[in-house]
Amino acid sequence: MDLLISKLVVVIDSLSQFARTHRALPTLGFTHFQPAQLTTVGKRATLWVQELLWDLRNMQRARDDLGFRGVKGTTGTQASFLSLFNGDDEKVEELDRLVAELSGFKGKSYPVCGQTYSRKVDVDFVSALSSFGATAHRIATDIRLLANLKEIEEPFERDQIGSSAMAYKRNPMRSERVCSLSRHLMVLIGDVLQTASVQWLERTLDDSANRRIAIPEACLTADIVLATLQNVVEGLVVYPQVIARRIRSELPFMATENFIMAMVQKGGDRQECHEQIRVLSHEAAAVVKQQGGDNDLIERVRKCAYFAPIAGELDSLLDPSTFIGRAPVQVDRFLADFVAPALAPYADIIAQKKPAELSV
Repeated sequence: MDLLISKLVVVIDSLSQFARTHRALPTLGFTHFQPAQLTTVGKRATLWVQELLWDLRNMQRARDDLGFRGVKGTTGTQASFLSLFNGDDEKVEELDRLVAELSGFKGKSYPVCGQTYSRKVDVDFVSALSSFGATAHRIATDIRLLANLKEIEEPFERDQIGSSAMAYKRNPMRSERVCSLSRHLMVLIGDVLQTASVQWLERTLDDSANRRIAIPEACLTADIVLATLQNVVEGLVVYPQVIARRIRSELPFMATENFIMAMVQKGGDRQECHEQIRVLSHEAAAVVKQQGGDNDLIERVRKCAYFAPIAGELDSLLDPSTFIGRAPVQVDRFLADFVAPALAPYADIIAQKKPAELSV
């Protein structure tokens, strides 16, 4: 688990740097994958980082909670050891403590057990990894969606083949790989849960073969997902002009409330202004949807005599930076108050990080 944690903190650090760099870059938000209010590229990245921080917490907890079965005997009663020490309970407990310590568990052994330690321990361990798989899948899926919009792309090598059939394409192969492997990682918890649920009485042997596959696969899969994710986040490419163009296509509709408020401040009637905007918006929407044209709502507002009192203010009312709320401040405070303390214990690991190289 220490190896996985060391890779996870590197991913968190790299993605946090990305969030800081783009903290104030406005971008169109999406809910239901439909255009919504603006956010920033950096703020969106903090949503990914926050889930990775929870994964770091889960992995740390799973690691720190690991104990040692100790010297408990065939059914956990320590009967043979009690006999060996002529009924001396304290010597049996001292032996249990010493063996746990020599095995690297600092004297931490489970107080009771059957023939094996509870397979519930395996559930806690793999659960942290499967949960990370869900996070990785979510991040990679978001990147794939943004790549389709041509707003953000994963790194692409000079001679990389984007598609074997269509030479012009740049398929998000790394992110697709993350999703593919993460699905496998997520479902492994099912094996471990079922194994824990069928441990009859003091123990049955139908756990052995299954867990020898499930647990190593969980560790190995999490490892390669982390390596691939690091490669992706460290090479993310942002296209601000594409992002700005999409904002321009949607922002006019979102800005209509600002137009109404500005008109009311100039003495206009809100209900009448609302009706004027409604009519112009529907006309502009028809151009976009029925004719395949550009959103010309702003030009319609400029030409409408009713809105002459605010004609000189339209550009400022359409400034994307005025639609992102506290997003930049949220990024700054999140990185300072949550990310920095979480990564502080791993400063040496982060300082020595190396690029994750992949064969694509």
